[in-house]
Amino acid sequence: MPLEPSAAPLRILVYSDDSDTRSQVLLALGRRPHPDLPPVEYVEVATEPVVLQQMDAGIIDLAILDGEAVPAGGMGIAKQMKDEIFECPPILVLTGRPQDAWLATWSRADAAVPHPIDPMQLAETVIRLLRASRAELATSPGGLPGGPAGR
Repeated sequence: MPLEPSAAPLRILVYSDDSDTRSQVLLALGRRPHPDLPPVEYVEVATEPVVLQQMDAGIIDLAILDGEAVPAGGMGIAKQMKDEIFECPPILVLTGRPQDAWLATWSRADAAVPHPIDPMQLAETVIRLLRASRAELATSPGGLPGGPAGR
């Protein structure tokens, strides 16, 4: 699908108490994970209250949550958001290891990528989630492609 020049940037929330983890995510994805998608704006967050505030505002297109964050882990936050936010945007959880994928399923996250972060796996997963979300918005009544305005 060709990109419209005026497409609004996508907002990706990146939550981790570890600034190195947040940096790894940003470096892996870059400013534009795929040419068919609009550019990305990152919202870096280090605490659970700010995650909830940003998600409640309805301006986030995708949340990437560190399941190893402390004191509030990304899997618990993911479950809370999926339970409480109507039409919650997609959530990707970074798990401690591949064997923790079942915990990501429990949290109702849309996808999981294990630590250490593989840039290719993370980018492919993010692109898949963003495309699916944009397609859903484009086909929903009142949905506006290019941003969360249709939520």
